[in-house]
Amino acid sequence: MTTAPLKVLVLCTHNRCRSILFEAIARAEGGAALEVRSAGSEPAGEVHPATLEALTRAGISTEGLRSEGWDRYEAWSPDVVITVCDRAAQEPCPLWLGQAHRLHWGLPDPSLLAGPEQSQAFAEVMETIRARLPDLSALAATHPRP
Repeated sequence: MTTAPLKVLVLCTHNRCRSILFEAIARAEGGAALEVRSAGSEPAGEVHPATLEALTRAGISTEGLRSEGWDRYEAWSPDVVITVCDRAAQEPCPLWLGQAHRLHWGLPDPSLLAGPEQSQAFAEVMETIRARLPDLSALAATHPRP
């Protein structure tokens, strides 16, 4: 008997950097136990070019990544919704009104930087995401789903 994957929706305001990074890394490294999508409350309409560059440098596929609104996934019924907006910057973060388990895993926005600082910030954010994936995998193993 196979267990359905844990459905995870990662939210950020513009869905062009942090939430996209999380989606791509989780898809690449999270295994079959996770089904991850990302969205935003005010989607930019395009993924930040530096986000795509950072993922490509890391050998992670960027296929199918796009900036889209979180209302698109309301009927998808995620098991977990993770917000990644950085509270320290007092940035507005979208709220999810569904029945999903909610987590806030704030991440700084590397797209706000330039040059070598930006590359380093992308690497640090990506490493933080990788470090959090085992928590999602553990949740997938214990979370009751059909």
